[in-house]
Amino acid sequence: MATPLTDQEKRKQISIRGIVGVENVAELKKGFNRHLHFTLVKDRNIATPRDYYFALAYTVRDHLVGRWIRTQQFYYEADPKRVYYLSLEFYMGRTLQNTMINLGLQNACDEAIYQLGLDMEELEEMEEDAGLGNGGLGRLAACFLDSMATLGLAAYGYGIRYEYGIFNQKIRDGWQVEEADDWLRHGNPWEKARPEYMLPVHFYGRVEETRDGSKWVDTQVVLAMPYDTPIPGYMNNTVNTMRLWSARAPNDFNLRDFNVGDYIQAVLDRNLAENISRVLYPNDNFFEGKELRLKQEYFVVAATLQDIIRRFKTTKKGVPGRTSFESFPEKVAIQLNDTHPAMAIPELMRIFVDIEKLDWDTAWDLTKRTFAYTNHTVLPEALERWPVELLETLLPRHLQIIYQINQAHLDRIAVAFPEDMDKLRKMSLIEEDGCKRVNMAHLSLVNPFHHFEPEKFQNKTNGITPRRWLLLCNPGLAELIAEVIGEDYVKELSQLKKLNDFVDDAAFIRDVSKVKQDNKVKFAQYLEKEYSVKINPSSMFDVHVKRIHEYKRQLLNCLHIIAMYNRIRKNPTAPFVPRTVIIGGKAAPGYHMAKMIIRLITSVASVVNNDPVVGDKLKVIYLENYRVSLAEKVIPATDLSEQISTAGTEASGTGNMKFMLNGALTIGTMDGANVEMAEEAGEENLFIFGMRVEDVAEMDKKGYDAMSYYKKLPELKQVMDQITSGFFSPKNPDLFKDITDMLFKHDRFKVFADFEDYMKCQEKVSQLYQDPKEWTKMVIKNIAATGKFSSDRTITEYATEVWGVEPTDLKIPPPNDTLKVND
Repeated sequence: MATPLTDQEKRKQISIRGIVGVENVAELKKGFNRHLHFTLVKDRNIATPRDYYFALAYTVRDHLVGRWIRTQQFYYEADPKRVYYLSLEFYMGRTLQNTMINLGLQNACDEAIYQLGLDMEELEEMEEDAGLGNGGLGRLAACFLDSMATLGLAAYGYGIRYEYGIFNQKIRDGWQVEEADDWLRHGNPWEKARPEYMLPVHFYGRVEETRDGSKWVDTQVVLAMPYDTPIPGYMNNTVNTMRLWSARAPNDFNLRDFNVGDYIQAVLDRNLAENISRVLYPNDNFFEGKELRLKQEYFVVAATLQDIIRRFKTTKKGVPGRTSFESFPEKVAIQLNDTHPAMAIPELMRIFVDIEKLDWDTAWDLTKRTFAYTNHTVLPEALERWPVELLETLLPRHLQIIYQINQAHLDRIAVAFPEDMDKLRKMSLIEEDGCKRVNMAHLSLVNPFHHFEPEKFQNKTNGITPRRWLLLCNPGLAELIAEVIGEDYVKELSQLKKLNDFVDDAAFIRDVSKVKQDNKVKFAQYLEKEYSVKINPSSMFDVHVKRIHEYKRQLLNCLHIIAMYNRIRKNPTAPFVPRTVIIGGKAAPGYHMAKMIIRLITSVASVVNNDPVVGDKLKVIYLENYRVSLAEKVIPATDLSEQISTAGTEASGTGNMKFMLNGALTIGTMDGANVEMAEEAGEENLFIFGMRVEDVAEMDKKGYDAMSYYKKLPELKQVMDQITSGFFSPKNPDLFKDITDMLFKHDRFKVFADFEDYMKCQEKVSQLYQDPKEWTKMVIKNIAATGKFSSDRTITEYATEVWGVEPTDLKIPPPNDTLKVND
């Protein structure tokens, strides 16, 4: 059971976690009991912990509803420019605690639940993660929604309500096994279905040329049913909307054909239409050109654009609706989260030209001024290139429009670069080599190729929301920071630089160190409870959690583990700084090499963890089913964050920022946002190693020779010989042949080239860890330098530099006040 807060603790926590008023607590208890009784139809004798979670969720949701309605009312009255964030992924995680924090209800809820004789943490653990994303791209979308609401932007997230999110990962006999993520099994208290806004989406068919222009006819229709989830800003009474579409078959599906005698079969076949929103594709940084995936991409785009246009045309009562689209780009900004929703471009053109009867040039001008696109990866295998043949079948009118866009595009290039056929070929939206394909990145850029129109290109450093990634997951650290610099940093993270004044403050150093130790003990207890593994909380927690991918180089970490193991075995009495190496992350189900990497790590773990010579010095844990709610537990407990991708392969990364904010030090290459982290904190306050981008380019020119490193570095040779000989797989010595072959013969990511420097850098890490005071000083310098990495800063830049909207401090009046809007 939870223990009540002392008066001193309450005073300490008042600010960040909300005020505990007697009336407040009484009202929450009343709401809780009412929902248990009337919504869940249970009494305290038969209610389960899940019932209690739902009762609390509905009670907290009650506090959102008034603010949600008021916010939407306010937007309707004030008619601001609206921002639409289109994404195939929103990796939201859990909602309960985040909502309590953003509404300032956390302390009151804690107290109410305590008085009801329940354990808040147990209830929070009942909530399923909304795992509607793979990794960075989907989680970034979720952080962005939080920041857009906190900054008071009239913003909407639009995506798909997948019935099954990212698979649940089980490790069985060392292998990854996937299980379906039936996250909606018990219902979702945070969503509200909106069948009254259901919209048709068309597929297949053919194009008919008429006197009135092109008509897309004989299509198959699928209905898009919207489900709305509230997105509360932090303590500003703003509640925005994330609208996710679910596919529904129309009632006459397969029954319009009067000769279909099989009524039963026709009803069963409704599943085929509804499969569109059934499951999230589990690929991260990899394009798989499947028809169902293209259907998903067009489905979200077609439903969303109808919704956007409906909202654009609807104005206040008594004011005639908008009939001209002239002001469309002044009222609407659409951000494409990677190329996944890029079909929005030809779709908006189709609506403007075919349905609204605008001429092509006007339509194209409006479209160009409405969309912006963010590229999230530099790996070529991640780029979407859809076969023309597939588009021709599924979306024939859109293919025509893409051809027309491309023709105008190539005409412009030909004028700018006459005689340069190679440039035309490279910049065309259509790739002609082999199977004809539409390059979706080229479609998203169309005019602004960098050397062609450099002014249209901007860089935006990604960010993370400090609400979830500090207040929610690390309350001890959040409170400690508030005690020394005040609480305003939560909305203005750059204030963390004030912590530089406390780098040498003995009491602050001690407190920061204690918070980390408490978090480590708590995480160690979690691991023991969930996985029956015992770890030593005074060891260094060395953590590498992210999707499993060759470019992220979990293999480099694995080689280091084996090398440490060999050192201990060679000289068991030599001093060794104890480590618990924690690796976690999911491999795409079809990515053989990634699955073999997991198998290698688990094999190494079972050897290391069961060797009596090693004892407590080195432990290796594979963290099963890494997800948002598990990140919230492991990140605050981490000492060393591994960010070791080959320089030039990670576009940004955001996990790196979460670790930095939570008091971990980083070992990393000069890749992605590590570069800016080193810029902000000073390179001397990160453990930077390995080739830089220029070195990698140089090596690509002269050729990478893995064997030369194997011959030159005895420790590397020993490690590779052990893997090759079956030391870690005695029952199947050839088990890891695919890995060793890749490392020696075709390693795109040059693991061996950085091995020696990585080993040396890791020794520096161990050395500093032996001096807790100096280690913690470096931690404080890192936390003080994280201000730039708030998604509030990222979104402020998008708002002012891309979308043409201004963040506002305006606090919408709470539901009990009257709403006044100046016309």
